[in-house]
Amino acid sequence: MSYFFVAMTIALTVYGQLVLKWQVGLRPYLVQAPYTVANIIRLLANLWVISAFAAAFGASLCWMAAISRLPISKAYPFMALNFVLVLLFATTIFHESLDIYKVAGTLVIVIGVVLLSCSPA
Repeated sequence: MSYFFVAMTIALTVYGQLVLKWQVGLRPYLVQAPYTVANIIRLLANLWVISAFAAAFGASLCWMAAISRLPISKAYPFMALNFVLVLLFATTIFHESLDIYKVAGTLVIVIGVVLLSCSPA
């Protein structure tokens, strides 16, 4: 059950990041004047943005459940998978560039996660 909570933390975090990117990208007025009160209110009233914030809150609850059952030194390396998943989804959904540096960096992250998760508690 501990790793289920870690997985839910990751899934909810990735969901939130992708939804925020999607919603901000749909609003060209944010590019011209991103920090006006009116733009912030419009964004905060958006149901997708609200769902992303709810996902962040849910991820926090799942994270608390995970670290109450696992040593944080064992659980935390898995948070690096957020980088991997966001990169993969960003390249497929938003058509962001994927170059050798991003691939190499992602491989380093994956290797690190594997090594850290295999270490004794």
